[in-house]
Amino acid sequence: MKILVAEDDHYTRQGLLDLLTHDGYEAIGARDGAEAWHRYQTESPHLVCLDVMMPELSGYDVCKKIRATDRRTPILFISAKSEEIDTVLGLELGADDFIVKPFGVKAVLARIRAVTRRCLAQEDTADTQAFTMGDLRIVPAELRAYRDQEACDLSLREISILTLLYQKRGAAVSRDTLFEVCWGAHYLPNSRSLDQQISQLRKRIERDPSAPEIVKTVHGVGYRYDNVPS
Repeated sequence: MKILVAEDDHYTRQGLLDLLTHDGYEAIGARDGAEAWHRYQTESPHLVCLDVMMPELSGYDVCKKIRATDRRTPILFISAKSEEIDTVLGLELGADDFIVKPFGVKAVLARIRAVTRRCLAQEDTADTQAFTMGDLRIVPAELRAYRDQEACDLSLREISILTLLYQKRGAAVSRDTLFEVCWGAHYLPNSRSLDQQISQLRKRIERDPSAPEIVKTVHGVGYRYDNVPS
């Protein structure tokens, strides 16, 4: 899923790009409103995050241009403008949400994941169909897994990892394949980032992370999901 982040402050923009990339999104940046409008036209993002006060074109202007031809792509404003009238104006222009700076990482991810769920719910493909791994039911369209009627929120990348292991169930999936499918061909492989991701995933989905039954390690190769617990 591709997200366009338009923000004129370099550190805020890069921080958002890093946050979204870590969560499994394909994040692209724009330094001002004119570049945001250009990248929207050329990249066709699934979601647009706009700062309000930007050079060339304001976030409001970019939103107007997008909504003139596109009523479906979700738009989130992220701005230091915190007056109620600013929020109302943004929503009246067609934005789906308005996040006020300074913001917390968890709050931003929660808002973006909520929009992602709405987007996925509109799709009816093999990638959004629920499946079962052991006693865990994974629902990609909800970015959640269920066990004993308890829900566990998952990131887009975690869903991608589980989907790949399920599709290749019974076979070892190499680290290179995991990176290519779940991170993208442009990503430079880093064993530490994969191991950390798997470790965090196990803490969420395994009954006993120290003795995993769903995401098993295949030493020297990668990871594997067996169709039935050992």
